[in-house]
This record gives sequence, structure tokens and C-alpha cells, in this order.
Amino acid sequence: MTESGAQLFARLEARRCLKDIEPQMFPEDGGPNHGEVVELYGTEGTGKTELLYHLLCRCVLPVASGGLEVDVVFVDTDYSLDMLRLVSILDSRLNAAGSPGSSCSGSDEAALRSCLSRLLVVHCSSSSQLLLTLHFLETSLSSRPGLALLLIDSISAFYWLDRCQGGASIAKQEEKLSKCAELLGRLLRDYRITVFATCHAIRRSYNGPSSSSSSSSSSSSSSYDRPYLCHPWQRLVTHRLLCSRQEAATNMASTAGGSEEQRRRRVFTVHCTSSSSRTKAYRSSSFYVSDGGVKFI
Repeated sequence: MTESGAQLFARLEARRCLKDIEPQMFPEDGGPNHGEVVELYGTEGTGKTELLYHLLCRCVLPVASGGLEVDVVFVDTDYSLDMLRLVSILDSRLNAAGSPGSSCSGSDEAALRSCLSRLLVVHCSSSSQLLLTLHFLETSLSSRPGLALLLIDSISAFYWLDRCQGGASIAKQEEKLSKCAELLGRLLRDYRITVFATCHAIRRSYNGPSSSSSSSSSSSSSSYDRPYLCHPWQRLVTHRLLCSRQEAATNMASTAGGSEEQRRRRVFTVHCTSSSSRTKAYRSSSFYVSDGGVKFI
């Protein structure tokens, strides 16, 4: 049976908008809309994957438990997805949303299974596999209007491998990721999904004068913040979350008025730049990671 244009439009309109996926991370009313891309950028150990777990749980949890109840695809290119950790966070949030004093292991397990049924996990070990995965994803998107979120951890996983295989040609080095970005752009336009992708920061060398040690330190720090992936990918990104880990002294100051648990845990910072509208919007927020997942301060 063929599908009419009106039926297709009605099905795509049913896809959930995720502007309210996490209000504490984005400027007011500035969360990702249909067809937008959020890049979580930072060095290793700055909480990027934990933020993905947080967003994933928010999406697959039922509305009654504070979730959005939508389907999610998680593309794991780093082979770092910890299912035990994810299940632990989901279980913690389901228990927190339940009635105090009530316990029913059967219903708890059924609720957990229901959450996990909304998650599709795909592993990729090369840019070519990532490209094939995105082609495969089109079939899932066309048949599942409840699928609203694509998570990629991480989009930069094959950067060095592609550079090595591409030889001296920049075009060859970026060819595979450029094709992935172009295909992803079409999926965003046609199926109106939202994409979150982590990107591991690397230090880029540059030729610039250094007048003092302080300016050298400043430029060294900012050299990690510069986008380095291919331009087709950079053009897709509408929101950029710069993730960092607070220093010990700053950590103590920022949690001075908080609980003992907050003071004891390492604090992370997220600086959001949103450019989906005509003017850029900014927001900074802090969080720590507990057994139950990300907690914003």
C-alpha cells in the first residue's frame, strides 16, 4: 500500500519536538527544535557521555516519571556505552518517580523493559559503517514516528583513522565524514529528528605570536575549543555545548552552599552557544554526576 503525501506529512508532524529536553542546559526557549544538531564538545573526562545518558533517560522514561516517552537511536562509535550504568540511572529515576513506600519488583521490571524497548543501539567501527548506519536509519525513521532523537558518541571517533587513510589530501581525509554529514542533513530535513553528538577536543597547533606566558596559557586553552571537523558537519551544528571540568578550588566555591554530596563530588560546567535563530544565545550551567545520573546545581 502506497502512502499519500498527506499521510506522510501527518506522520512526520507527529514526531516529538525536543525543545524542552533539558531546560537547564539551553537558553530560555532555546532548546533544539525539529531538525537541529547539538554538539557536545570537550576533552576526555568532562562529562559528555554522562550528559548523553541523562538526555537518553529523559527521552525514554514515561511521561508519568518525568520523561518524554519517545524512541531513541544510540550510535556507539567509541564502544563505550555502559548498559549497566544506563539501566542503573533508569532504575533510579523510575524509583524516584514512584510512590513513597511502594515496591513491586514485577511492575518495576516491566517499566524498565518498556523504557529500554524505546532504545535502539548500533555499534560502528569506521566512518564507512557510520555511513551505512545512517542509510539504515532512514528505514527506521520512516516507519517509527515516535523516533525523535539520534545520539552519536562520538562523531569524531574516526578522525585520526580517516586522516591516516586519506593520505596527504585533505579532501580524501574528510570525504567519509562529509558524506555522513550530507546524508544526516537530508535525514534532518526529511524526518525532522534531533541529533546530539559528542566530539572529543584536540589541541590544534597554530602560528601566532606569544607575548607572555599568560597569553601563551590563554591561547593554549582556547586551542582546544576550536572546531576541527569537516565544514559540512560544522554547518549542521546549531547548538554547541562546551564541556569542561572545574578546578578543585572553583569546585569548592561553587558548591559551598550545597549539600555534602555536592561538595564531595567533582563539578562539571557546560557553556551553551545556540545559533539556530538570527541572534546567538548563551547559557552556562554546572552539574555533578551521582549514582542516579547527572544532577544540575
